[in-house]
Amino acid sequence: QVQLVESGGGLVQSGGSLRLSCAASGRTFSRYAMGWFRQAPGKEREFVAGIRWVSGITDYADSVKGRFTISRDNAKNTVYLQMNSLKPEDTAVYYCAADRRGAGSSRSSEYDYWGQGTQVTVSS
Repeated sequence: QVQLVESGGGLVQSGGSLRLSCAASGRTFSRYAMGWFRQAPGKEREFVAGIRWVSGITDYADSVKGRFTISRDNAKNTVYLQMNSLKPEDTAVYYCAADRRGAGSSRSSEYDYWGQGTQVTVSS
C-alpha cells in the first residue's frame, strides 16, 4: 500500500515562501512520476507541478512557472515543492500524488495515489 504524507503548509504573507514535503512509502518509486495539485474553495483541483522520479524531468503550470520548484530526494523517497513569491491566489489545499506509470501527466485522473493534503494560506 502506497502512502503519501504531505507537510509544510501554513499561513504566510504575500511575497513569502513555503516548502512543502511529500514523504512516500510502501513501494519502490523508481518508475513513478510525482505531482503536486491544489484545490481552492469552490474550484476544481488543478495541476501545479510534476516530476519524473528517475529522469528528474519537471513540468509546471503556467501560473507558477518561475516561482515554484519541484524536486525529489531519491534516498528519502521525498518530493518537495519550494514556493516563492507567494500570492493570495495560491491559497489552496495542496496535494501530493503518485503516478505508477511514470507519465507525469497534468491530469489528476492519471494519478493513482494521493496524500491527505496540506493547507496553504497566503494573506494579502
